[in-house]
Amino acid sequence: MSENNTAVRVKDVSHEFGEPGDAQFVRALQSTLLDITRGELLCLIGPSGCGKSTLLRMLAGLIEASSGTARVDGRIAFMPQRDLLLPWRRAEANATLGATLGGVPRAEAVERARALFPAFGLAGFERAWPAQLSGGMRQRLAMLRTFLTPAGALLLDEPFGALDAITRRQMQQWLQEVWAQDGRTVLLVTHDIDEALVLSDAVYVMSPRPGTVTARIEGDLPRPRGTDDLTSPRFVALKEQLLQALGA
Repeated sequence: MSENNTAVRVKDVSHEFGEPGDAQFVRALQSTLLDITRGELLCLIGPSGCGKSTLLRMLAGLIEASSGTARVDGRIAFMPQRDLLLPWRRAEANATLGATLGGVPRAEAVERARALFPAFGLAGFERAWPAQLSGGMRQRLAMLRTFLTPAGALLLDEPFGALDAITRRQMQQWLQEVWAQDGRTVLLVTHDIDEALVLSDAVYVMSPRPGTVTARIEGDLPRPRGTDDLTSPRFVALKEQLLQALGA
């Protein structure tokens, strides 16, 4: 993969759950293709049940494709829709888990986590148990854990889905800033069209199940992007293009 500077490659991927004829048989993905160049931030969007999360789990190595190849070049950090915090570890220990498992010395991981707790709206909750946190706080903590993990590629499945609108905008801005600084490859699943256009270099559009990529729409708006861009003529034009690709 690395010979062409490609960080993520999905080639002719199909995936099925169960066996044809079974009552529970589902064809989730069919002949799916996408490439992400190292350092790109791309969003994946499509209707519910089209296989977006299945594709991310496949790239994370949690499931194997029924056919085709889905690979990431280098180490991966994966953030699923559920926060999956460990209830017996305090917030700080949860935040540093991926980093320490990835080889970062514990003292260094703790220092980095403490510096970022305010940015994630978690200041003062370093010693809290997961059960003491709201749903949005748990989601932000899970995202912090993901970003502290030493990995060249981040796979984020609806990372802002559980957040209120204000916090969501703040985290979108933070993601753009961090991505601009460290240059990691990011593939982010979202159902939010505005979010996809604000964040990404390009948006991959998927069809209804069995999901396949039907379009790639380049997000050529100047960075950094924020709420002011949502009413710009170019943003409106890109949004209309994306809505048409989704059949909306």
